Amino acid sequence: MSTATNSGENYDSHASSSNQDDRSTNTSPQSQAVETPENHSEEDVTQMVKDLSNALESAIEEIESVNSETKVLALNARIEAARAGSVGAAFGVVAQEMQTLSAKTSTIARDMSHRTREKTANLMSLIDVTIRGTRLSDLALVNIDLIDRNLYERTCDVRWWATDASLVDALTDPNADRCNFASKRLGVILDAYTVYHDLVLCDQTGMVVANGRPREFASVGKSESHAEWFTEAAASRSGDEYGFQSAHVSQLCNNQPSLIYSCGVRRDGNANGDLLGVLGILFNWTGLAEPILTQMPIHPSDQAKTKAYICDQQGRILASNQNDAINSKLSLPEFDKVVSSEKGFYVAEYGKETMCIGHASSPGFETYKTGWVSIVMQPIED
Repeated sequence: MSTATNSGENYDSHASSSNQDDRSTNTSPQSQAVETPENHSEEDVTQMVKDLSNALESAIEEIESVNSETKVLALNARIEAARAGSVGAAFGVVAQEMQTLSAKTSTIARDMSHRTREKTANLMSLIDVTIRGTRLSDLALVNIDLIDRNLYERTCDVRWWATDASLVDALTDPNADRCNFASKRLGVILDAYTVYHDLVLCDQTGMVVANGRPREFASVGKSESHAEWFTEAAASRSGDEYGFQSAHVSQLCNNQPSLIYSCGVRRDGNANGDLLGVLGILFNWTGLAEPILTQMPIHPSDQAKTKAYICDQQGRILASNQNDAINSKLSLPEFDKVVSSEKGFYVAEYGKETMCIGHASSPGFETYKTGWVSIVMQPIED
């Protein structure tokens, strides 16, 4: 159960857009001409390393070419020294030393070429992992931040709607007419807020007495007395608190993936009034999570091999782009690294592949924080 203090304007479903910073963009030629590391993509940096490697290889080849000519020159010098007899003996010694030096130069050049290739390969691998890991962890942070910001609005919605007069009346003096009117009122709200499967109103016993989409979901008469969302709100001390049930398939909306936020409906709509019942709002979890995880800004060629997850602290999968069942376990190596840090990446074997695993923890928004973790991973190709 959670509590937060909000002004009335925060209960607008689009409030988060007003919290974005206004930022100006400097488009002067001078500002555009300045290059910084941020201007370079992974491909740019990789190409720079390749160009450097090619330049070194070319220089080594030139050394080898010059050295080959030196060997021929030294050999010819020895032949001419031999022909000259004792007169050319001293010159023969010089020619021999030239051959020896040339052989050493060849050895050094071959060793330099080998080490250049080895170091370049290591550097390329490091660049790939570092830049890829940073990018994946950035994507993971964006994913969980979008979710936190969106779900913050849900906590505002439920606390606002729980004060609606039609709901208060239906629970204060319950009868068929008042419950039907409450149902119609909930339907009007749903017409404006399409991110919800349904809204349900329960009395103090947990019995559903009204819902916003009775033609789709026959919820009236069902008992939710043992549901987590109901018990948390029923135990709340004021209308400033709300209850929550994490991602699950809910029988209240034909087993569709849902998050349920709840708030106590209180006498006279007063936040400190006596508890009359509970309002539960069934959020369409797939409608939020699926586009976030499947429409990440990554190259089309990387889409199929990129795996993205939203998990709770215990590693239960709440959403993924891999069609995993809700609340199935993500058996990720070193999962403690994920839950113990705000943001980062590491390399580990997963699913018979070497994966670069980017991760980020819920940053929270305003007074709300899911406490979940976001993971985005890609295979590291040899």
